[in-house]
Amino acid sequence: MARRKKDIEEKKNNPLADNVHIKGAGLIQDEVITDTLTSNFMPYAMSIIMSRALPEIDGLKPSHRKLLYTMYLMGLLQGGTVKSANIVGRTMQLNPHGDAAIYETMVRLSRGNESLLYPFVESKGNFGKAYSKNMMYAASRYTEAKLAPICHELFDDIKLDTVDFVDNYDNTMKEPTLLPVTFPSILCNVTTGIAAGMASSIASFNLKEICETTIALMKNPDHIVSDTLVAPDFVGGGYILYDKDELEKIYNTGKGSVKVRAKYTYDKKYNCIDITKIPPTTTSEAVIDKIIELVKSNKIKEINDIRDETDLSGLRITIDLKRGIDPDSFMNKLYKITPLQDSFSCNFNVLIKGRPMVLGVKSILLEWIDFRLECIRRRITFNLDKKRKQLHLLKGLSKILLDIDKAIKIVRETESESEVVPNLMIGFGIDETQAEYVAEIKLRHLNREYILKRIKDIEQLENDIQELEDILSSKNKMKKIIIKELQDVVKKYDNGRKSEVLYDVSEEAVADVVEVQDYPVTLFLSAEGYLKKIKTANLRMSGEQKVKEGDEIISETECSNKDELLFFTNQNQVYKSRVDDFIDTKASVLGEYIPSKLEMADGEQVAYMALIKEYKGYMIFVFENGKLAKVDITAYQTKTNRKKLINAYSNKSPLAQAIYIEEDTDIVICSSSGRMLLLNTAGVLPKTTKDTQGIACMKLKKTHKITSLHLYKEGEFEKAWRFRAKNLPAAGALPSETDIAEQLTF
Repeated sequence: MARRKKDIEEKKNNPLADNVHIKGAGLIQDEVITDTLTSNFMPYAMSIIMSRALPEIDGLKPSHRKLLYTMYLMGLLQGGTVKSANIVGRTMQLNPHGDAAIYETMVRLSRGNESLLYPFVESKGNFGKAYSKNMMYAASRYTEAKLAPICHELFDDIKLDTVDFVDNYDNTMKEPTLLPVTFPSILCNVTTGIAAGMASSIASFNLKEICETTIALMKNPDHIVSDTLVAPDFVGGGYILYDKDELEKIYNTGKGSVKVRAKYTYDKKYNCIDITKIPPTTTSEAVIDKIIELVKSNKIKEINDIRDETDLSGLRITIDLKRGIDPDSFMNKLYKITPLQDSFSCNFNVLIKGRPMVLGVKSILLEWIDFRLECIRRRITFNLDKKRKQLHLLKGLSKILLDIDKAIKIVRETESESEVVPNLMIGFGIDETQAEYVAEIKLRHLNREYILKRIKDIEQLENDIQELEDILSSKNKMKKIIIKELQDVVKKYDNGRKSEVLYDVSEEAVADVVEVQDYPVTLFLSAEGYLKKIKTANLRMSGEQKVKEGDEIISETECSNKDELLFFTNQNQVYKSRVDDFIDTKASVLGEYIPSKLEMADGEQVAYMALIKEYKGYMIFVFENGKLAKVDITAYQTKTNRKKLINAYSNKSPLAQAIYIEEDTDIVICSSSGRMLLLNTAGVLPKTTKDTQGIACMKLKKTHKITSLHLYKEGEFEKAWRFRAKNLPAAGALPSETDIAEQLTF
């Protein structure tokens, strides 16, 4: 009791008393951040590299292997399908990462989802489609699955000690570290994964071509891969644009890209294009959304309608064409500006004996050959040991044949069961294993006929053992076994190429065919950032320009539809666009909201719109602190189609006004004190640095700031010399009543 009171008192005095048994509990210690990252992050990074994201030489990630092995243990190589939920639940014995992740893995491995060129799971029910993000798979309680016939090539050797087994996560069962695949499955299905600091993206190849290449490499290690391996082959089909240099790069280094193009047919009767195959890197929704976006932006004007007609028969995107449109030329245009032609990036990062390595196709196949040779060696060793044991037992049985009556007499006259085996060993000169085998023979089998039938196998076993030993001692003979297995795989599962290879595709065929029409338009910009583009010819019939309540038109500019626009924002950025990017509209609509159209950040608004016919002239910026910056307009010219440039002007002081001038001219700067300064921009040196702070141009008192800037109009001031600065900075002058009256008339 006294001890209990003492503990309570100690807890009152020391809040950390409960943690005193933990070393360092409750204490704050200084640690070097690099040491903390090393000790905490590195184990996690190694885990996702080694046990999650990267495939191994059997072509499978751990999650795939655990699922397929569970289905194998459930007997799903034969018979009918079972509920997917049942498979998912059983798989959690090996993969404790949650049922959703396991089911998604099964979906991707299934035939119904069409993700893999050679699927490992036969599916029943809705497993979604890889080419459509809207066609989602049904819940696991509704679908059924079993292993596909090709999985015989994964599991037929697994019971012959061909691969190592390890304990599962809770040490209740064993699982294989690899599957003894009889063909290079790692290159027959698309595999992608992202680990920590590295990623993997493996293209799929045709099974027949891969097997023939592997056979050729076993016969000649110097075989040129491209002689037998034409190009990748994708489950979605389509056209592969043949690029010998790029393919050789992939074959040799494991890095590169493959251009894949959609396949289409033209229906002359209905004047429509049916797209039936698309690249593996996109979806039907992405293609349709992109085409709709281009139609809205006036870059595509050749179509009347587009719709998704995908059904149980497969993918189909239908495009209705306008009259007189050449379908082939139009598709060449779509290949350039939509995902209907895309590149599959290759990064053949594979785990080889526990080490991530980026290898070319040839190196991967050579590694697979070594792996398969080891599987064959272990299989032969397993069968050899089994036959040796069987031969050893039959040789013991053959000695019993010499005197069956003696064996029966020994068993009958032995007093205790434990002495039967030792007495048989003494009586016939056999070892304990042989004696155990003889002792276990049923009484009905202790006849001459049975024993003679059994020992006839001795000669066959001796021949088999000699043959297996010969194979085991010869690498070439083991290679012949692998070659025979590869040939059998091709006979069973080859179903031809899905992706057609196009050899003669000139770059001109996919040249930029987007032509911007040249016609006069008038732009109307409102204070709140709405822009309207109206054909100048239609302005005569237009009424008053519609704006939101409280908004007003601040700029009206005539230009060409081919001109460029620079939108400078209040966050020191500039967004580049073309006049053609905005749709033709009319006076009765609000127009397009620029921050939304150009995907500006929250709170970002247009501060000034510059119309650029050609990159000649200067941007003039005046800041509230009295400084002026003159930036050569070529600083905003880019060779690539960049849409946004940061640091478009200085952020040292708030921007008062910006203006674009094609050549040096007179400008008027106004301050909050009412003073105005007239100067010619030729007196200011231009800068090529966009965010230059500029020079001091106007002297200001502490409570005043620059408010605006505008181009000088001849006759704006009665005595212009009063406002013109001889040297900068200058204070400017206050306008007279006559000047104010003149300005009000402009």
